[in-house]
Amino acid sequence: MQEVEIFGIKINTLKKTEFLPLIKSGIENGHQIVQSGVNASSVVEISDNETLRAAIHNSDLVNIDGMSLVWALRFLGYKVPERVACPDLAEDILFMAEQNSYSVYLLGAREESLLLAEKKLLAKYPELRIVGRRNGYFNSDDEKEIIDAINMVNPDMVFLGMTSPKKELFVEKYRNILNVKYFLGVGGFFDILSGYTRRAPLWVQNIGMEWFYRFLQEPTRMWRRYLIGNIRFILIVLRIKLITGRTARKHV
Repeated sequence: MQEVEIFGIKINTLKKTEFLPLIKSGIENGHQIVQSGVNASSVVEISDNETLRAAIHNSDLVNIDGMSLVWALRFLGYKVPERVACPDLAEDILFMAEQNSYSVYLLGAREESLLLAEKKLLAKYPELRIVGRRNGYFNSDDEKEIIDAINMVNPDMVFLGMTSPKKELFVEKYRNILNVKYFLGVGGFFDILSGYTRRAPLWVQNIGMEWFYRFLQEPTRMWRRYLIGNIRFILIVLRIKLITGRTARKHV
């Protein structure tokens, strides 16, 4: 597999279509795979959170979820073929799951959003085997019950529609206890499916301004993450460029 080590994590510089056979092979051969998506916000978060950094570093596959990270890696001299956005990857994996009768468990989002998302998924993929669901509003006291519920239905895949670092830390904590072959953190995917959140048009995504489109929808909640976070991300990348001339392979 093509991968680079930077920001203290490993990132797979693969096309979306190149992830799919790796995922299918893991499921068919019983090799558990944890996949995480990273973007500019992730890079900033892991610079402050060593536990999150370790969780992402321990993931088996890491896709580049944001255009700004694609540009940053290219600026640092890496060959990156494309952005692999988690919502787009999730759609392809769900199609693969339907075609191969893989079972799926949905974890995350608000209850009403999750119910609508499941309805939309079954309308689009009528043969998809969704074997369970649970909203993402829980605390540590609820986790044993959730683990037991997931193991009871024994899904091939778990899609985690929660924010960082909650989804990464949940998987890192329980991956060896859960009878699951594949985990994918999908962030706000369920809210997009349900219509609670609107995804940016493709042309906005292609120019790297999806973050701004998201910011306009929830400026009060998102201003710190995007406005301050983006400045910090640029400074992290420039620091790597200035210190090494190209890249840094240790924790920044």
